[in-house]
Amino acid sequence: MYRFLLTRQWLITLLIALLLIPTTIKLGFWQLHRHEARVARNELIAKALTATPEPFDSLSPAPGTAVPADLTWRAVTATGQYDPAHEFVVRKRTDANGTIGYFVVTPLKLSDGKGTLLVNRGWVASGDGAADYPPVPAAPAGEVTLTGRMRADETAKGSGGFIKDRAGLPDRQFNLINTEQQTKETGAPLLGGYLELTATTPAPADQPALIPEPNHSDIGPHMAYAIQWWLFTAMIPVGVWVLVRREAKDRAKQQAEPEVTPEAVPA
Repeated sequence: MYRFLLTRQWLITLLIALLLIPTTIKLGFWQLHRHEARVARNELIAKALTATPEPFDSLSPAPGTAVPADLTWRAVTATGQYDPAHEFVVRKRTDANGTIGYFVVTPLKLSDGKGTLLVNRGWVASGDGAADYPPVPAAPAGEVTLTGRMRADETAKGSGGFIKDRAGLPDRQFNLINTEQQTKETGAPLLGGYLELTATTPAPADQPALIPEPNHSDIGPHMAYAIQWWLFTAMIPVGVWVLVRREAKDRAKQQAEPEVTPEAVPA
């Protein structure tokens, strides 16, 4: 009754179904792992933002080394004086509304003499042209105390390919916030990572738009996608069985029907 399963057409169909089952299972686990990573990231951010702020230089690694993952987003403080001579902007960055502009990054020389760190002071709109340095509110003069979030150096690889580090950009414009890159530019060693500014004391009269706190409540659609892949996995054998039964019934029906020859048809 089911000898038709040995035909070329059905063997190919069964082979495709057998290949699809482990593929869809794997895709489901891939989405599950993305969900778990998203939840872990949200928990890390929430914990870091609510922790008591600590001095940046007590957490930052030595120049040229990466910020550990468990310190990313950590609330930090720093006291010192800005170095506007080595200020730069980072291209193709968006504000809270998605408008493309620049991040303004200014080095801060710590008052305790333990080093210099990069401070992302916030976002500004683009100027008249892409080659022009945008209008930037001046960094406060004198000693300031900053609070913010610790961030790891940006790299093209770490961005997942979304950020391309290209050479030949206009003066004082870069695609990344990277201490190793800026150390080569200025010749001064910088503490690893950078501070993403949230507040300044004393408060300046004018400043770039501060970067909003990251969303750490949205878990994304990955768990729903995982369930969908696994439901599709379960549907594959069911669908194949329905097709097999339908084919078997059609063949049985054809065999049960009497064969009519041309001679048996009345003139």
